[in-house]
Amino acid sequence: MDFLKINGGHGEGGGQIIRSSIVLSCITNQPIHLENIRKNRKEGGLKAQHLTAIKILQKIANAEVIGAELGSTEIKFIPNKIESLELIENIKTAGSISLILQVLIPVVSIAQKKLTLIIKGGTDVLWSPSMDYTQYVLKEAYSRMGIKFSIEVIKRGYYPKGGGEIKIQVYPAEIKSVNFIERKTNNLKLICTFSKISLEKIKEKIEKIKEKIKVESEIKEEEAIDSGASLLIYNIDNNSIMGIDSLFNKKIQDFDLDLDKINNNSLGLDEKLADMIVVPASLAKGKTIFRVKEITNHLETNLFVTSKITGCKYGIGKISEGFEVIVEGVSNSSIKQ
Repeated sequence: MDFLKINGGHGEGGGQIIRSSIVLSCITNQPIHLENIRKNRKEGGLKAQHLTAIKILQKIANAEVIGAELGSTEIKFIPNKIESLELIENIKTAGSISLILQVLIPVVSIAQKKLTLIIKGGTDVLWSPSMDYTQYVLKEAYSRMGIKFSIEVIKRGYYPKGGGEIKIQVYPAEIKSVNFIERKTNNLKLICTFSKISLEKIKEKIEKIKEKIKVESEIKEEEAIDSGASLLIYNIDNNSIMGIDSLFNKKIQDFDLDLDKINNNSLGLDEKLADMIVVPASLAKGKTIFRVKEITNHLETNLFVTSKITGCKYGIGKISEGFEVIVEGVSNSSIKQ
């Protein structure tokens, strides 16, 4: 069998290269051999959330997987025909549901299939987009690219116990190239969800944010096993989508937010969203163009691995306020399903 070898230590050398590689392996029906998994992390190898994502994709793509174990530093992933499924899964830790959804949504949707999934784990955890970011920011960006999904948050799940639960439905896509060039509005919205923290404390923190920026706010108490809170600030218009999110830091008793990242950003995408749209952009007909403040390691890694697997072309140019990225897709007509 002809495997495409991918060095998991390239670029940021973390979970992003795992996610992108197995997503594109499924979509393009290309067997991959992923080595040096999470080489640049303190504790290398596969974590629970990576394993859950791989095992769900194994079911969806009828794949053969070699080496899928906790701590494994290499796997072989051999996809087959992708199917529409209804599944119930449990990460059994506070592992990030949002990062797993980043894997499942594009595979199912771009392959013109459907998925109904109920999954338990962490809805709002460190080093991961919050569930509200997925619900309000990623969903909008994917929708404009032709990828449709809906999320119902049944229960929040914070670190360390998790126990969150969501239901997601993913629908067949017609992938489109898009442009996210320039932000022309400043209609900031804030959503804060919390559990087992006083409402007064949450309101106090949000009022401090309102002293610095003009924002419309919504606060929701949602029961969870552990105490915790998640905050999202976002802005959406015809030419831009961006958001910043943060978990409540119990040590400093506050949200750790860099408000300048959204208040003083006139470009097309926030840095987190930029790397999330690379995979669908690589498979859309035509050029997707977006502007960002910086080229993160995640974005650079995603561009590298996506071009290697799909054969798409990309370019990065410096502009006065940041960078312009162009991804020329290969068109999903080339997908072998």
